[in-house]
Amino acid sequence: MPLNTIPLPYGLREVKITPYTDFTRTTLAGSSIKFPNMQTLSFKEKEDFQELRGDDQLVAVHGSGPNIEWELEGGGYSFEAVAGMYGGTVTTTGVTPNQVKTFDKLGTDIRPYFKARGRAISDSGGDFHTVIHAARATDDLEGELKDGEFWLTKASGTGLPSLVAADIGKVYSFIQNETATAVP
Repeated sequence: MPLNTIPLPYGLREVKITPYTDFTRTTLAGSSIKFPNMQTLSFKEKEDFQELRGDDQLVAVHGSGPNIEWELEGGGYSFEAVAGMYGGTVTTTGVTPNQVKTFDKLGTDIRPYFKARGRAISDSGGDFHTVIHAARATDDLEGELKDGEFWLTKASGTGLPSLVAADIGKVYSFIQNETATAVP
């Protein structure tokens, strides 16, 4: 079946982040962190504009370049996912059945950059991928434990242009596959 010209994404099937190993956003880590139980990967393109006014009228506007605001919401994040977005350290001690996993966040931990990828199936066949090339958590990490409800966590931030050679300048990408393909 040929690739449909109009993708019809449905649902959220998979979300992964791949941390950058350097703060210059040029080298991605070799492995990704999967987010299980994701409910939402949302995004909104933004651009700040400056106006030039003269003679009591708007003369020109100039944009600063696009960025993207993103948000992830799901049924709990792994400690590794939190560390991948917000910095911090994950340690595991003990042996089964008495293992203890701890996430520690220091006041000196810096929030890292990462590449975020999400996948939806498509009613037109294949699947649809969203890639945010240089994401960084710039908002609060939110979570709430409530009686009778699952723990949902929410993280959000901003995506900037990529500095990786293969993706230079890309802020985000949409990818439509004729045959469903897992997030790398």
